[in-house]
Amino acid sequence: MSRRRVVVAALPTAALLVLAIVAFALDQRTVVVSTPLGTVILVVAVVVAAVTVIALTWRAHIRRTALRAHEETRRSAAVEHRRFLDRLDHELKNPITAIRAAVAVSDASTPQLTAIDAQTTRMARLVGDLRKLGELQTAPMERVAVDLSDVVTDAAATIGEAQGRDIRVTLPSAPWPLPTVVGDPDLLFTAVHNVVSNAVKYSEPGDTVEVRGIERAGRVVIEVADTGRGIPAADVPSVLDELARGANARDRLGSGLGLALVRTIVERHGGSVSVDSHEGRGTRVSIEIPVVTS
Repeated sequence: MSRRRVVVAALPTAALLVLAIVAFALDQRTVVVSTPLGTVILVVAVVVAAVTVIALTWRAHIRRTALRAHEETRRSAAVEHRRFLDRLDHELKNPITAIRAAVAVSDASTPQLTAIDAQTTRMARLVGDLRKLGELQTAPMERVAVDLSDVVTDAAATIGEAQGRDIRVTLPSAPWPLPTVVGDPDLLFTAVHNVVSNAVKYSEPGDTVEVRGIERAGRVVIEVADTGRGIPAADVPSVLDELARGANARDRLGSGLGLALVRTIVERHGGSVSVDSHEGRGTRVSIEIPVVTS
């Protein structure tokens, strides 16, 4: 119930009390003569104030009760969510492991067995990514001061695949240090690493991936831009969704959850992710995280 509704609901009671006092004063002429008008007005004001305070106190009590019930419901839902993920992980991983073990001990080496092994590997990765995504949406998150300059440098340095495929990853230096953000350093590393890894994956030998950090409008912006194959225009609006893959990305291994993980991590830090891409020219992914305000 809103404050306006509570006050409106209390007004009839206050009005009745005021009318009762006035009627009593009119009926008792001696009281009107002997009681100053200022005293009558003061009594009326005290009654109205008391009714309003009681109504607002009751409203605050109802609000606290509702918040406690909401928090309890949220905790119960999180527990059930984790239990479901545990069951899902168990039910899916066991058959996948059994299939891969059977393929590994087989004496024959055929294209069919190779394909089975590749697909079970992909399924195992998909199950792992689905579990990560589910846990990220409900699990508690560490909140400490984080220097995103270090996160970007570390994430880019771990992309060893780029050197093996003649793809250059560059890190232009900002003219001044980036502001500090508050969040989970491991999760932020995962987000940046996923974006850089994705850019490398869909680039060709000779392409360039540029990772840069800037400050803009009270936010730290991490941009990962590549000169790779780009994303078809029809696929760009959904590229951050779960299991989404561009029409021209079928020749690359992936679960379609990498950028969905990035979006979940960034949104839990109060930020946002955007994608700008032109097929055949390249892609730019921008991560924005609010800076620490003193």
